[in-house]
Amino acid sequence: MSPLHRARPALLLSSLLACGPSDPEDCSRYDITLSPPPATARHLTCSSTACGDGLNPPTSGDHCGSTLACRVHDTEQNRCVWLHNLEHGHAVFLYNCPEGCPELVATLDSLRQEAKAGGNGVIRAIVAPDSQIPTRVAALLWRRSWGGDAADANAIRCLMQHQDAEAPEPELSCLP
Repeated sequence: MSPLHRARPALLLSSLLACGPSDPEDCSRYDITLSPPPATARHLTCSSTACGDGLNPPTSGDHCGSTLACRVHDTEQNRCVWLHNLEHGHAVFLYNCPEGCPELVATLDSLRQEAKAGGNGVIRAIVAPDSQIPTRVAALLWRRSWGGDAADANAIRCLMQHQDAEAPEPELSCLP
């Protein structure tokens, strides 16, 4: 065996040790917004246009008394309704691509599967289109949001570390 072959394992080991243990994701590098507490978070009729906290997309505020089923929706949903889901600690993943984007929806659904489940076993997250969001993708929790032009799995996972943290009615189960 040549000296180079004998040295190769030691070189490999030293290069691995130099890297140190892998660091957990540094979530501070993502622009995850925490909005101020809403002035009110009342239940409105679902036909009301006065819902939300004035942000786009809204992350808190007055909302409908109904919630959406936690699943992938292929049609745009009433913002006043999914705001109530946020109040319950559910996650909402939105996308804006009128031309269709099945790969993006599949990625968001995969991330949805990583959300916490309720006592009934249903994963507490929604995926839905939203033509009003200013980015291609938005991930929301009560008072927290992240948006971007692509589904950044690491940013969304960082956001999801806060699931239930600010929600007034956290950990509530979701309808399938």
